[in-house]
Amino acid sequence: MSTRIAFLKGHGTENDFVIVPDPENVIDLPPAAVAALCDRRAGIGGDGLLHVVRSAEHPEARDMAGDAEWFMDYRNGDGSIAEMCGNGVRVFARYLQHAGYVAEGDIAIATRGGVKTVHIAKDGDVTVGMGKARLPEGDVTVSVGERSWPARNVNMGNPHAVAFVDDLAHAGDLYSPPPFSPASAYQDGVNVEFVVDRGPRHVALRVHERGAGETRSCGTGACAVAVAAARRDGADPAATGAPATYTVDVPGGTLVITERPDGEIEMTGPAVIVAEGEIDAQWLETLAL
Repeated sequence: MSTRIAFLKGHGTENDFVIVPDPENVIDLPPAAVAALCDRRAGIGGDGLLHVVRSAEHPEARDMAGDAEWFMDYRNGDGSIAEMCGNGVRVFARYLQHAGYVAEGDIAIATRGGVKTVHIAKDGDVTVGMGKARLPEGDVTVSVGERSWPARNVNMGNPHAVAFVDDLAHAGDLYSPPPFSPASAYQDGVNVEFVVDRGPRHVALRVHERGAGETRSCGTGACAVAVAAARRDGADPAATGAPATYTVDVPGGTLVITERPDGEIEMTGPAVIVAEGEIDAQWLETLAL
C-alpha cells in the first residue's frame, strides 16, 4: 500500500462525507478505520464515508457491473455498513464528474439498495432516481422523553420512521436513537424523521440517522418524509394519477422530492466537493489491527 492515500471531502445540503477513491478495491477500510476517518476531532470528519470502487472489483456489486460501472460502498460515521444514502449518491456523482470519469447528463451508480440513475445538470444540481418506497404495514410509535407520536414506516432501501410533530424542538438533542415500538418493526435500527409543516407541500425536518446521530440532511429521509406527507395529505400519486412534489427543508439546505404515479421517486439538490488531500496510510493501517 502507498504511504499516502488520496481523499476528498464533500457535502450535499451539509450532509458531509469523506470520499476515498479506490477503483480497484485495494484499500482495507474496517469499521474502526472508517469511524476514525469520520471523527471530527481526531480524523477528517464526516457523517459517513464514500468508498469509490468499480462495481466489477467489489464482491457486493459484481452482479450490477453490467448496469453501473461504479459502486458506492457507503459506510456510516460509526463504521457500520448502510444500504443507501441519498445525499451520498449525489456527492458520489459529483466526485465522478470532478475526477473526469463522467460528464453532465445521466449516469448509473450501483448501491446496496440497487442501481440508481443520476442526472448531473448544467446548473450544478444533481437529481437521483431513488426508486420506489415500500410502506410496511403495522403501527409504529417513536418517543422523546415524555412525548410520543405515531410514525409512518417507510422503507427507501433503508428503514425510516416519519413522525409529524408541532415543533422540531420536540425532537430533543437527537444524540441517541429515539426509542420506538414495537421493537420488531426495525430489528436493525431505524432513521427517525421529525417533521413540521411550512406551507402547502412544504415541510421541514430534523433527523436522527442510524449510525450517525443527528445530521444536517438525509436524502432518503427527505424522500420518506415526502412519501409520508403525500399519504397524509391525500396526494398519493398512485391514487390521484398526478406527481406529488414536496419541498423539504433540512438543517443544511433544501431538497425537492417528486413521486410519480408509477411510484418512482426523484430527489434534486446540490452536491459540492470542498477539499482534497492525503491520508497517512501508516496511521490508517494501525486502526485495522
